[in-house]
Amino acid sequence: QPAADALKTALAGGSTLGYALDHMREAARQGMMSTIPLQARCGLAMRYGPRSIGHQDPGATSCYLILDALVSAWTRHHQ
Repeated sequence: QPAADALKTALAGGSTLGYALDHMREAARQGMMSTIPLQARCGLAMRYGPRSIGHQDPGATSCYLILDALVSAWTRHHQ
């Protein structure tokens, strides 16, 4: 959600698509990193309870990796 919100806000503010995509990627990275101190409440990691604290959420990580690849590919083709 942080990535989608960042993209929407940047575009609504008149930013270029390139800047908006970079902003989206950074928000996704920050969102991914913000999961580290959290305890998993759903998914497979939920069974680990408090032991899940300190581990990056795999869903947030895969989302970041996909968005990073998308932005990188777009940037390569639009320089």
